[in-house]
Amino acid sequence: MPERPQTLTERRKAATELEIARAAAVLFAEHGAEQVTTETIAGAAGISLRTFYRYFPTKEDAVAPLLVVGAGEWRAAIAASAPGDPIGAIPAIIEHLLTPHDDEGHEALQWTRGLLRAVADDPALRTVWHRVNHDSEDRLRGILAGLVGEDVDPFEVRLLAAAATDAIRIGLEEWAASDDASVPPAGLATRAFAQLSRGITLAP
Repeated sequence: MPERPQTLTERRKAATELEIARAAAVLFAEHGAEQVTTETIAGAAGISLRTFYRYFPTKEDAVAPLLVVGAGEWRAAIAASAPGDPIGAIPAIIEHLLTPHDDEGHEALQWTRGLLRAVADDPALRTVWHRVNHDSEDRLRGILAGLVGEDVDPFEVRLLAAAATDAIRIGLEEWAASDDASVPPAGLATRAFAQLSRGITLAP
């Protein structure tokens, strides 16, 4: 099921949230969550502290929009795949989305690594990370159900949504925790998906 398009007001709000989120993510990546304050994030985003709190209740929540955008791109790519059994298409989608294709992509991957290292060290940031993943998994179930058709066991669809979401999450977390540049996040995530999806049957 396609996700509802945003209204103009929602798009403007989302753009502001994303600017704040980018500033927060870079600061968390560079300094760790403990050393970053809401005042620091507001200053880096060019807004007042009052404006910051109009958008986010805590400094940790500020990174959620950036994570949500990535999750949305992931779901959109799966939604655009051919109807039928998506298990075969998912590894290529993972490979494409987690492989940087330009300088901007390489830069984003670097702050992603720093942010996920901050997530590992901060319970509040970790809560935001897991919440975004859980919400994305729920939405992915509807997309997958539309691709496989009504005759497929909903439990198998739920298992696939969990396997696909966790493969991305685990792959990124393992990659972020390592300094080994020879092991890309896409490789870890596709490996995770291969193992997590083993045994899932989407035949009617």
